[in-house]
Amino acid sequence: MTGADAAAHELREVFDTLTTSVRGAPNGYPKALTEWRRRERRRRLVVAILATVVFALADAIGLWALSKANVNTHIIFNDRPGVTQTPKGGIGPPP
Repeated sequence: MTGADAAAHELREVFDTLTTSVRGAPNGYPKALTEWRRRERRRRLVVAILATVVFALADAIGLWALSKANVNTHIIFNDRPGVTQTPKGGIGPPP
């Protein structure tokens, strides 16, 4: 055997001895599963709270921007100045 082979064989023996002396906890899996589920619930709750805060902040900024707008400025309903004719038939915009 070479030095590397001997070291690998010796390491294998040490690990085999170590694994025979280690015993798993009988309730290890249920404990780990409970912990994982608790973390998952917490993560989902944090994401939901963060989404709610971002949504509320966006609404607040939008309402603040709308409250600062000039009342006399019509952006959506742009009245065409100078149109004084009534539409024909009373429906729709004037020609």
